[in-house]
Amino acid sequence: MSVQKLSTKTVIKSGGDVFHEIFHQRPHHVADMSPSNIQSVDLHEGEWGKVGTIGSWNYTLEGKQKVAKAMVESIDEENKTVAYNVIGGDLMELYKTFIIHLHVETEGENDIVTWTFEYEKLSEDVEDPTSFMEFATSVTKDIEKHHITN
Repeated sequence: MSVQKLSTKTVIKSGGDVFHEIFHQRPHHVADMSPSNIQSVDLHEGEWGKVGTIGSWNYTLEGKQKVAKAMVESIDEENKTVAYNVIGGDLMELYKTFIIHLHVETEGENDIVTWTFEYEKLSEDVEDPTSFMEFATSVTKDIEKHHITN
């Protein structure tokens, strides 16, 4: 099986710097901004904002409680990117590898959030993670709404 990629872009009005900072420094606050999607983000090892930090994300996908244990693989302040390598949890039942890349960029008046999943399926019958991509877009919109209303 080869590594595949799935990507989506969402234009946000709430400020790309804030969005990047949340996933870089304060991912545990995402549960407050998108409670219907993410119930908690707990620190297991390391320190928020540092490469190598491991956290577990408790979330709801398609009405089912799920968990993902992920390590911060890279952070690039200048280019506003964060990458999480999923190392445990429900996704590992379907994928041999699963890396989540988050990139925030500014184009003119718009801030654009790009989610890219890089994954290797355990078998041919495993579906592409399109529902997880819809989930990521929903989390993005919830965070945007939270920052516009607060």
